[in-house]
Amino acid sequence: MPIRQLPSTLIDQIAAGEVVERPASVLKELVENALDAGAAVIEVDAEAGGTRLLRVRDDGAGIPADEIPLALSRHATSKISSLQELEQVASLGFRGEALPSIASVSRLSLISRTADAPHATLVRVEGGVRSEPEPAAHAGGTTIEVRDLFYNTPARRKFLRAERTEAGHLDTVLKRIALSRFGVAFRYRHDGRAVCDLRPALDRASQEARIAALVGEQFVEASLHLEREAAGMRLSGWIGLPTASRSQPDLQHMFVNGRMVKDRSLAHGVRLGYQDVLYHGRHPSFVLYLELDPARVDVNAHPAKHEVRFRDQRSVHDFVFRTVEAALASAGPDNAPAPLPARPMIGSTGGMGGSAGRLALGEASPAYATLSRAFQDTRAVPMPEAQAGEAPPLGYAIAQLHGVFVLAQAADGLVIVDMHAAHERITYEKLKRAHDAGGVGAQPLLVPVSVAVSEREADLVEGAQEQLAALGLQVERTAPERLRIREVPAVLRDADVEALLRDVLSDLMEHGVSQRLEAEVNEVLSTMACHGSVRANRKLTPPEMDALLREMEATERSGQCNHGRPTWVKLSLAELDGLFLRGR
Repeated sequence: MPIRQLPSTLIDQIAAGEVVERPASVLKELVENALDAGAAVIEVDAEAGGTRLLRVRDDGAGIPADEIPLALSRHATSKISSLQELEQVASLGFRGEALPSIASVSRLSLISRTADAPHATLVRVEGGVRSEPEPAAHAGGTTIEVRDLFYNTPARRKFLRAERTEAGHLDTVLKRIALSRFGVAFRYRHDGRAVCDLRPALDRASQEARIAALVGEQFVEASLHLEREAAGMRLSGWIGLPTASRSQPDLQHMFVNGRMVKDRSLAHGVRLGYQDVLYHGRHPSFVLYLELDPARVDVNAHPAKHEVRFRDQRSVHDFVFRTVEAALASAGPDNAPAPLPARPMIGSTGGMGGSAGRLALGEASPAYATLSRAFQDTRAVPMPEAQAGEAPPLGYAIAQLHGVFVLAQAADGLVIVDMHAAHERITYEKLKRAHDAGGVGAQPLLVPVSVAVSEREADLVEGAQEQLAALGLQVERTAPERLRIREVPAVLRDADVEALLRDVLSDLMEHGVSQRLEAEVNEVLSTMACHGSVRANRKLTPPEMDALLREMEATERSGQCNHGRPTWVKLSLAELDGLFLRGR
C-alpha cells in the first residue's frame, strides 16, 4: 500500500484506543476535567455499566460558547501553552485528546455555561461528526453525556466485560478520585440507584469518615495517621497497622499532587518501611498523599496518565521509605490504636429475657471446669497505688495465664500480652542498636567469589563503591563483565554471597537504592532475638511482668514481633461489657 494521510476520524479512533479502554476510562477523563474546572460538586449517572450512558455534571467554571467546538478538537487545551508549562503542569488533564477521542467512539453531547453567559451552549457529536452549537438551558458548569460507547467500533465493544464487571470498574475509579479530593462533593447513581453521596470533608474526622465509607471502617480503625515535610516534599495520609496486613495489594492508594498513580518505586518505598514488621507474603494497606514541586515530576509518561516519573527518583523513594518507617517505629502503645482482637463467638446477643446465649444445664459444669483449668496457673497481683488517669498505656500486670500471656489492667480495659512475642521484639531492637553502634563488621572471604554480570551491572558497582562499603560489602571489577566479592558483612558470612550480590544489583538498577543487605542482617538478628527471648511456660514474677510492659512502651515497633504477629491486644471496658451483655 502507498503511504497516505489517515482520515481524521480514523486518527481519533486510534487515539481513543490509548485513552478509552472501557467506560471507567471515560469516567476518569470526564471527572478529571471537572476537577480542573474548579468544580465543588460532581454528579455522575451511569446505565448498564457505563456502556449505555455515562453522564458527568459539574458546577465548575464552564466553557465559553466560542471555545466549545475547539474543546472537541484534537490537541486543543487551555492548560498548557509551552514546553516550560508542560514540564511543571499541575492540572490533571492537559493533552487535549480525551474529548475528541471519546466522541469518535460514542454519541456525545456537551452542554456548558460560564458565569457571565446569558445561556448555555449545546454541541452534539456522533461518531466524530460535530453538530452546530445551539443555545440551551443549563445552570453554571458543564454536563457531558456519553451514550452507546463503541457503537461504531464493534470489535472494541465485544471486548467489554459484563455490565456488573464494568460497573465495578466505575466504582473503583470514582472511589479513588473521591479519595484524592476531600474538598469536593460526589454523587453517583447507577441505573437510577444511588450508589454514594459524599459531602466535602474539610477536617480530619470527616476525612476519616469518607475513607471509612470508601475503603472500609476496619482500615481506619487499624491505621496510623502520618504527616512529614522535608527537602521540598510532603507526605501525609494513613498507613495500616502491620497486624492488619492483607493477602493482596488491593488497598494501596497513592496520590502525587492530587493525581492517582501507580508507581512501583513509591510502592517499593512504602513496603520497605514495613520490612521489619510484616509477614512474608503479606501486603500493607495505605492511603497516602505525596506533594512536591510539579517541576520535579513528569506526568507525561503515560497516554492515560496512570504513571509518573520523578526527576530524582532515589530521593523521593528514600523520603517515602523513611517517613513510613519512622511512623511505624514511633507508634507505641500510648499513641497507636490497639491491634484488633478476634471476636469471641458467644452466641446470640439478644435481650436478657430470652434463652439465646445461655448455657444449657448439662453444658454448665464442663464450661466452668474449663475456665477453672485456664486460670489455675494465674497469680493475682495487687494493683500499685496510682491515681486515676496516671496508669501507663499498657497498665499494670495482674496475672500470668498458662505461662504464655500476661494480663494487665489498663485505665480503660484489659491488655493481653504474648510475652514471648513482646520480649522477642525488645531483644531484636536492642540487637539492632548494638549492631548499628558498633558499625557493620566486615568479614574477608578466604576465597574471593567471582561473579559474571552484565557490563551495565559492573558499571553500576563501580559507581556505588562507597554505598556498598558502608554496608560491609567489598566488590571489585576484574573484567568488563566480571566482579569479585572480597568482603561481606560478618553476620552474613554463611550466606549465599553471589545470590546476595545479584539481589543488591537488581535493587540498585530498579530503585537506585538497596536495602537488601540490611534486610539480610536484620533476618539474622531476628533469629538471634527469637532464640534469646523468654520462652513459653516460664513463670514471671509480678515485677518481671511489669518490667516487660514498661520496656514494651519504650521500644519501637513493639506492637508486633519480628514475624509480624501482634504482641498485645486490648479489650476495652465497653467490649467486656458487651461480652457479658451488661447494661442490656
